[in-house]
Amino acid sequence: MIKKVLTIAGSDSSGGAGIQADIKTITAHKMYALSAITALTAQNTTGVYGIMNVPVQFVGQQLDCIFTDFVPDAVKIGMVSNSEIIDVIAGKLVQYKARNVVVDPVMVSTSGSKLLSDEAIDTMVKKLLPLGTIITPNIPEAEVLCGFHIKDEDDMIKAAEQISTHYSGAVLVKGGHLVSEAADILYENGAYHWYRAIRVNNPNTHGTGCTLSSAIACNLADGNSLDDSIKKAKGYLAGALNAMLDLGKGSGPLDHTYNL
Repeated sequence: MIKKVLTIAGSDSSGGAGIQADIKTITAHKMYALSAITALTAQNTTGVYGIMNVPVQFVGQQLDCIFTDFVPDAVKIGMVSNSEIIDVIAGKLVQYKARNVVVDPVMVSTSGSKLLSDEAIDTMVKKLLPLGTIITPNIPEAEVLCGFHIKDEDDMIKAAEQISTHYSGAVLVKGGHLVSEAADILYENGAYHWYRAIRVNNPNTHGTGCTLSSAIACNLADGNSLDDSIKKAKGYLAGALNAMLDLGKGSGPLDHTYNL
């Protein structure tokens, strides 16, 4: 039986991030992609030029249609742009007893713009993040969640510890914004584990966060442990970066189907 992975996220008109990156990643893992779209964006490799939120009731309707007909083996949550949408998603995840929930707390754009209001961040912290099997903030997002500046790996450990005091699930702080090697830290049940890899020298990194979180969801859906899911997801992401696809005028997308 084919595994089913649901992505709840925004649409990227340039196809490199968001729902499109998630569906490509799920397909590359030979699984069936289900999707609920939270927002439409007008964006390309040079930036985000417009965001149109999907009406809250319609987000809920999409989720009802999915969960009453399918049982997703994992759920990945990406861009959720306001507190009402976050509220609805959290309610539906509880109602339908969703499992293997990966929350990528998209709060800050690559260019450093805050994508969520303080109110929406508060709702995310209180209602959505606690439902995650794992949450996957990058450095800027982890700074929002922990409340202090992250300059090095010691700060990453402190941030992961601080963030984990609010949630029962695991926290993966992604170190891609630090200049050294690509090092991520998983903090779970009071213990931490580093994932280190040689940084791929590729300026085209549009959608890497979406891709990694979707790949983790796929591996969890396949029955892998959290540790193995992260290792395999990082391997898949490294392959997509190493394929050196070069599209667009800015930070371009990855080759999601390099392995097919």
